[in-house]
Amino acid sequence: MRLHICAVGRLRAGPERALVDDYLTRFDRTGRALGLGPVSVHEVEDRKGGGMETEAPLLRRAVPAGALLAIMDERGRTMSSPDFAEMLARWRDAGRQDVAFLIGGADGLAPGLRAEADQAISFGAMVWPHMLVRVMLAEQLYRAASILAGAPYHRV
Repeated sequence: MRLHICAVGRLRAGPERALVDDYLTRFDRTGRALGLGPVSVHEVEDRKGGGMETEAPLLRRAVPAGALLAIMDERGRTMSSPDFAEMLARWRDAGRQDVAFLIGGADGLAPGLRAEADQAISFGAMVWPHMLVRVMLAEQLYRAASILAGAPYHRV
């Protein structure tokens, strides 16, 4: 099952980029044997500053046809890391070929785009900077693969 992180904004060189790259490399090593991966990152940028309504069509174009749409949104479902891993495994086992995780810009995702989502996921009630959400998602993907592989990375 191919995974796609479709995000508003370009992640420049720096600590966030280093963390995302590290976790996605780890995920690739662990996930491939489990039928998970690769992960590709699709960055979109609204250079005119039109906000979430202008970003929505750019994000839609980044999503592969037929992909399950999982949005990262503070109004979404909070879940434990084992529950997240189980959800990925369910999607994989159901024959999903592509899952796209959408991360909006500073203002979040347009309501119309949120309404199209198959799943809304939240990292808690707090609002996180969209660049940090990428890091957190990459880490949780690696953690999920580790859980599914029975590796000791995740400790309860």
